[in-house]
Amino acid sequence: MRLIHFLALLPFIGMLGLLPLVNKVTPFVLGMPFILFWIVLWVVLTSVITAIIYKIDPANQEGDA
Repeated sequence: MRLIHFLALLPFIGMLGLLPLVNKVTPFVLGMPFILFWIVLWVVLTSVITAIIYKIDPANQEGDA
């Protein structure tokens, strides 16, 4: 599997696949229940991962005429 495909799959796994494992309320992180913090964290990470995919995608390289 290419790196771009793996990176595109990471947010799906993190947000939906691991959600049942982190379904806890008691530890509070930054004043939020842990499950809400987990979702917010993956929203931010999805943006970062998408930017990385954009940078390493060969279709976006300069020099194409």
